[in-house]
Amino acid sequence: MKINKKVIFTALVTVSGLYANGQDMRFTQKNPDKPEVTEYMDPEIRVVTPGAVPSDAIVLFDGKNLDQWESSKDGSAAKWKVEDGVMTVVGGTGGISTKKLFGDCQLHIEWRSPNEGDDRKGQGRGNSGVFLQGIYEVQVLNSYQNRTYRNGQAGSIYKQTPPLVNATSKQGDWNVYDIIYTAPKFTINGGIETPAYVTVIHNGVIVQNHTKIQGVTNYIGQPTNPVHGKAPIHLQDHGNAVSFRNVWIREM
Repeated sequence: MKINKKVIFTALVTVSGLYANGQDMRFTQKNPDKPEVTEYMDPEIRVVTPGAVPSDAIVLFDGKNLDQWESSKDGSAAKWKVEDGVMTVVGGTGGISTKKLFGDCQLHIEWRSPNEGDDRKGQGRGNSGVFLQGIYEVQVLNSYQNRTYRNGQAGSIYKQTPPLVNATSKQGDWNVYDIIYTAPKFTINGGIETPAYVTVIHNGVIVQNHTKIQGVTNYIGQPTNPVHGKAPIHLQDHGNAVSFRNVWIREM
């Protein structure tokens, strides 16, 4: 196979442009003849100790209290029940939001649908939601043997993008969401410079793979895109006694 040297050189120039403004010019040499030309040491990579909770994570719920949360309605104390290391929606009290504001993040959250029997179906069974920046919903729903609209089941970007697969545990069993979220960026005149993206891993299975979020979650109508900055994580009160535990977040 004949190697096109012009193509290779063009690729190197393109890559070097990524660093031209800043800090790293390691690809500016046309034909480097030493390996160290394309290696760099500084700044050293920050160390994070892995584990059940990474060392740089902010623990949003440790099973003891709701000190990190407040009522989404009026900023008063969160009114959900905390018992046996679990917080549970108290229907009618409203959703709760983190006191701290977030943008790009890695969020870990575990949730459990209540044992409600077969009398509740579709959206009425184990319904809640995890709202990124308070306005983009990753749906929480007992979707185990429970048919509903595709873009409204567990793991969906609600009313926008259905999950790739249904990985939901049965009623009463715990589900795990690991969410990697990139917040949208806006231009100075209110346009979208880059949209929001999200990856969702549900019980170890990828159900959203770098999915573009089309805009704010609207129950009726198309998504909209108001300009905003960092905002809370919000958990929804949809009238079902959904429980949560082991909630932590890493800012990125």
